[in-house]
Amino acid sequence: MFWGINKIIANGPFLWKRIEGEIMKVTEHIKKAEGKTLFSFEIIPPVKGRSIQELYDNIDPLMEFKPPFIDVTTSREEYVYIDRNGLLDKKLTRMRPGTVGICASIQHKYGVDTVPHVLCGGFTKEETEYVLVDCQYLGIQNVMALRGDARKEEQYFNPTKGGHAYASELVKQIYALNQGNYLHDKVETVHSADFCIGVAGYPEKHLEAPSLITDLKRLQEKVEAGADYVVTQMFFDNQKFFEFVEAAKKMGINVPIIPGIKPIAVKRHLQLLPQVFKIDLPQDLIDAVEGCSTNADVRQVGIEWAIQQSKELKAAGVPVLHYYSMGKSDNIEAIAKELF
Repeated sequence: MFWGINKIIANGPFLWKRIEGEIMKVTEHIKKAEGKTLFSFEIIPPVKGRSIQELYDNIDPLMEFKPPFIDVTTSREEYVYIDRNGLLDKKLTRMRPGTVGICASIQHKYGVDTVPHVLCGGFTKEETEYVLVDCQYLGIQNVMALRGDARKEEQYFNPTKGGHAYASELVKQIYALNQGNYLHDKVETVHSADFCIGVAGYPEKHLEAPSLITDLKRLQEKVEAGADYVVTQMFFDNQKFFEFVEAAKKMGINVPIIPGIKPIAVKRHLQLLPQVFKIDLPQDLIDAVEGCSTNADVRQVGIEWAIQQSKELKAAGVPVLHYYSMGKSDNIEAIAKELF
């Protein structure tokens, strides 16, 4: 096993002991908690050329709340223009690479499980298989299977040539790998992959879905393909989450559904979040943000709203409260202190 036997990892005030066999699936963490709501969060890899220490500096304050797992996002490729003697050379590149390496580093440093995001967009099926094999070798047992967004210069998502068009197809590939079925051959082994597969859910429907029911059918397809749990897109009205969970159950979706929470941080989020994610904001929250004179005030409003959201969700017995940190942890820390 990747960790060896009784590997001790010391980091400042944190002392973690990772014993062989302790690597756990997200669903196992939920089961082990026996109804207690867990804390988790999501981080974004730094832009290439920056130090991973920036990530550690944001993770460190959150470790006191004992997250059993941390998600690490993946960004798809994008075009950049390089000036070559007055001529612009168009190149395709990844500005935030290193997701799997960061996951391995976090597992080593903090002794917690990690969940790398695996995308359809920007990856062929072969490249996806290589990523999954790397994860298996590194002792990473959880993955989040996502379609991903369209490239910045494209209005709609276009699948990569040789890649998947839908997250359900990606889930099928991961599930097949768990059975020893690789793309071009079946491998008989006692050390086959055993990934716990997470997928996304949308309490206010995916921005491209014609209706919430249609979107729930797509979620049902992902679960039937092998998904083990769901993490939702951000929302600001808990009632929409509760209704989403109830509707999912009526359709036979019985895997854990984890709410995703993002605290508003700047006034511009009033326009940006509805535009990008096609979500509604409660009028009380809008009024509170519009009444702020500085973004520092907005950040505090966002913290207080997220605390109340989280308390209600925790009281309702959600398995995990999952926070989108977006590279900054001070507001997530302030929220977690009131709940964990």
